[in-house]
Amino acid sequence: MQFGVFTVGDVTVDPTTGREPTERERIKAMVAIALKAEEVGLDVFATGEHHNPPFVPSSPTTMLGYIAARTERLLLSTATTLITTNDPVKIAEDYAMLQHLADGRVDLMMGRGNTGPVYPWFGQDIRNGIPLAIENYDLLRRLWREDVVDWKGRFRTPLQSFTSTPRPLDGVPPFVWHGSIRSPEIAEQAAYYGDGFFANHIFWPKEHTQRMVGLYRQRFAHYGHGTPEQAIVGLGGQVFMRKNSQDAMREFRPYFDNAPVYGHGPSLEDFSRETPLTVGSPQQVIDRTLGFREYVGDYQRQLFLLDHAGLPLKTVLEQLDILGEEVVPVLRREFDSLRRAQVPEAPTHAALVAARDAAAAGTGAPR
Repeated sequence: MQFGVFTVGDVTVDPTTGREPTERERIKAMVAIALKAEEVGLDVFATGEHHNPPFVPSSPTTMLGYIAARTERLLLSTATTLITTNDPVKIAEDYAMLQHLADGRVDLMMGRGNTGPVYPWFGQDIRNGIPLAIENYDLLRRLWREDVVDWKGRFRTPLQSFTSTPRPLDGVPPFVWHGSIRSPEIAEQAAYYGDGFFANHIFWPKEHTQRMVGLYRQRFAHYGHGTPEQAIVGLGGQVFMRKNSQDAMREFRPYFDNAPVYGHGPSLEDFSRETPLTVGSPQQVIDRTLGFREYVGDYQRQLFLLDHAGLPLKTVLEQLDILGEEVVPVLRREFDSLRRAQVPEAPTHAALVAARDAAAAGTGAPR
């Protein structure tokens, strides 16, 4: 199972000091978090994509390419890549380039984002969000899998005898997750292609996530990719930890109360009860995270949100130390002991290449 962190890259005032980091400071902090993630033994670092204040990660491949040059084993991903407003040709080329630079340590998560105005900024209509996601991803897959593409669709100009360059590393495109909080159409899309489904499990009650993952698993099997248990699932989560829960609640409360997303809304206690947000001791985080398996089944990737709401970098790095030293080792051991034999491991480039070669040799079945 893969464990890691994701960032949305918000530039937010620290409510305890009144200080707002500069964009440069926030960008550099995201890089420091990625390097720390590798240092403490995590598997994945993922960055969001936003094109509006108060967020800074408008160019994920630039950031991930820089991080790739400074890391050795960290798997680099997105959370999310805007499949609706980015040109599929540019996605195909940018992430294939990153795949080569990072020696295959790349996958990506397709999503529609949560900022409505981004659509007209990039010449699209938000009312076409789902059709754009479907058409653009279909084209992206063809660009990665066919050397020469002739294509005509609804939302961009046609392609005639077009070859996307560079070609994917080893002829195997990056693994794709489809991320969604609330859209069953995206779960269906992930199932149709046999891709991964990532439920950003940070805002909604567990029953909603259970329904979305259950739909994806059912449809994954319907399309003939394997049993429901063999579907590839990832979850988001958010935590804040201190040695004892009282200290964690006291320290995190001002950040929660003033957070751009959920600040000035439900209380910290109510939000923690109704969603997977866990503020407490490392053992409470372990127990809560292990509980996710009870309603989504065995899954392959768990990403945590740590650096948001104005938390200073020093505090975030402390959280990473706790996560890497006290939480993730226990979660690895427990999840591994519970995982059923038929459940596949998390996808990697090496595993995808091996599966492709085995299928070509007739010694294994392609996913």
